Amino acid sequence: MMCNRSFRSLALCLVLLLVSLPALAATPPEEAYLIEAGDVLEISVWREEDLKRAVIVRPDGGLSFPLVGQVQARGKSVEQLQAEVTDKLKKYIPDPVVTVAVQQLSGNVIYVIGKVNRPGNFPVVRNVDVVQALSMAGGMTPYAAANKIRILRREAGRQSAIPFAYGDIEKGEKLEQNIVLRAGDVVVVP
Repeated sequence: MMCNRSFRSLALCLVLLLVSLPALAATPPEEAYLIEAGDVLEISVWREEDLKRAVIVRPDGGLSFPLVGQVQARGKSVEQLQAEVTDKLKKYIPDPVVTVAVQQLSGNVIYVIGKVNRPGNFPVVRNVDVVQALSMAGGMTPYAAANKIRILRREAGRQSAIPFAYGDIEKGEKLEQNIVLRAGDVVVVP
């Protein structure tokens, strides 16, 4: 419905807007991309030509940048890293305008191994769940134990195995097990 300039239409549009605000506020924001080891970032400071460069996030999750020193980047959003670099540069540059851009998502890789048609590592540029990862690997072979799949995940130096039963998903049951994979996860299809 188009709102015209009549008072009645304007009042109706205002009511519709006020009614829809709680629904808009309840809509969760999309998850921000979290920087991973191996990602290549371009960091630049406006009007500071010497402070523009591509940096790679080291395996320990850190990176180095002039005047800032060492910064932990892994697990942070681009906005969080940008705020941290800006804050550290304030000691040297009044009101720095910092831009952080992801040039390559080299650190966001998942692995699918075992009885699938195309096992290997798969760089991902969006959220990928287990079923999507299996599809990326060409599906399972006829001899795969589809109800004994495991997702290996390493967190804080400890590895865990998350069970996944494909048969449940086929039936539309226990859909919560079709988790979104994280960088470094390994889907094992026995």
